[in-house]
Amino acid sequence: LIPAPLAGSRADVNPDDVANVIWKYFTELGSNAKDTVGQLQQTEISKQINTLLKSNLQTVSAYAEDLQERLVPFATELQARLAQDSQRMKEQIQRELRELQAKLAPYADEVHQQIGTNIRELQAKLSPYAEELRSQVDRSAGELQRALEPYAAELRERLQDNTDSIKASLSPYADRLQQQIDGGVESLKERLSPMADELKAQVEQSVAELRRGLSPYAQEVQDGLNRQLESLTLQMERAAEELRGRLATSSEELRAQLSPLARELREAASGDAESLRQRLAPLAQQLEQRVGQTVESFRQQAAPFGETFGKQLVQRLEEMRGKLETGAAGVEDHLELLEKEVREKVAAFLSTVPPPQN
Repeated sequence: LIPAPLAGSRADVNPDDVANVIWKYFTELGSNAKDTVGQLQQTEISKQINTLLKSNLQTVSAYAEDLQERLVPFATELQARLAQDSQRMKEQIQRELRELQAKLAPYADEVHQQIGTNIRELQAKLSPYAEELRSQVDRSAGELQRALEPYAAELRERLQDNTDSIKASLSPYADRLQQQIDGGVESLKERLSPMADELKAQVEQSVAELRRGLSPYAQEVQDGLNRQLESLTLQMERAAEELRGRLATSSEELRAQLSPLARELREAASGDAESLRQRLAPLAQQLEQRVGQTVESFRQQAAPFGETFGKQLVQRLEEMRGKLETGAAGVEDHLELLEKEVREKVAAFLSTVPPPQN
């Protein structure tokens, strides 16, 4: 068993973080095959891996050292193999796609129509979710704004009290305001996050339907079709994760823009009693307006995310239709599959490293 204080240590070394380091240097420098660049890559990868481990395993030095000894050689070796693997996979995908295009050519109209039908069905399925996301953003933002409105009225009322009373109650008031902001933002995130999962489920269903629709035309080249659909799935899953990230980021930006209101109140409370009213009067007048503007800005930014997501997926399907009709692979095709392979290898490697011991 992993000792209790260290139980979370392995989880802190996120395989995606390690894969990001390796992938970054492959995509940025991998096209240059010079020895000096290769040496720089190894140096930089080692440095980044070491930094990553130190920042995540500060309290588990022995485990960090052991993991570093194992991980750095693995990372540099894996990165060095990427250029060769990349070329191999690129050639394989180009060959498969040409074969797939040749086999599908007699059924070009049917394939074109099948993907067109899939696009229309996907749009029809995503439309209610996009509308629900927009409604949820509007609803949650409105609730947060209404929850914060009484604080402006309360602050104006406090200005009628004597200065000592205002000063004594200002910090607790600011704390309550911050708690309301934090609670409202967390509630908003909890409501919006499941929407990304629901959209992702619709994407998976759409790709499965497309696979069934195209399989009869590609019976002799199923491997090529499967690889194209796998690439499409990766693109769509990434779009869903980007949607989730954008919703979370926008929510945190909302928190960051509202929190200074509470901080300004605390700063006012720390000042001298005579200037307290002068500092609070404009803030009391602006509080409601600033909350309204900030929440409205969030609403306008986040509400269209669902529609944007739908357009991204339609674009991916259109690109796939173009590839099947022309037999020409894009640069992203093999890179997406190669990146997936790298992430799987990193995760598999980390799963073999013994857990930390006392």
